[in-house]
Amino acid sequence: MIAFFKDGCTARWSENLFRQEADTGIFPIQSWADFEQQFWSQFFPVNAEADAVNALEGSMYYQRNRMVDDYLDSFLTLVSNAGYTDPWTLVVKFRRGLRTNIQGQIATMPFGRPADTDLEAWYAAARRIDQARLINEAFQSTLRSTTTAPTRSALPWSTPLLMFRLPQSTPPPVPPRPAPSVPSGGVPMDVDTVWKTCPAPPRGCY
Repeated sequence: MIAFFKDGCTARWSENLFRQEADTGIFPIQSWADFEQQFWSQFFPVNAEADAVNALEGSMYYQRNRMVDDYLDSFLTLVSNAGYTDPWTLVVKFRRGLRTNIQGQIATMPFGRPADTDLEAWYAAARRIDQARLINEAFQSTLRSTTTAPTRSALPWSTPLLMFRLPQSTPPPVPPRPAPSVPSGGVPMDVDTVWKTCPAPPRGCY
């Protein structure tokens, strides 16, 4: 049993017992009754009731950053050790220790608000609100991960610039010239054109 104590003050107590065994060769606890007696003396002090009452009258038992289930476990332990049984007193203590936003949501519920003497209803309402908060936080985290802003490496101006040649503008086509109009009196003879088709005359005198 003692070998299973791996955390907190029970682990330190277990290490101390095995250290004593290594020094003396005899394990300090020889029977189950001896184990129970030493365990109670180590972890259940005589003034447990007074300690629990003092804790519930102070603010050390408040929820703070813990989940409602963890806060409720420690609250029930304190209530049991203190011997409180009055429902109204327990609701006041439990409500005062809750985080402000949780107890405020329960106290201002338009429908189904727990009675100030219904401790179990306050427990259930606090659990529901805490679970809804966790679900909403998980949803918001997934929403943020899908809408993350692009990093510097993904920005267009961080990549090497590529040079592109703009397409050349094509000039508009030149319309063909209209054919010269032929006068009604005929086409005059182009003497130069006739001479161009003839071989060059020899140089001489005619």
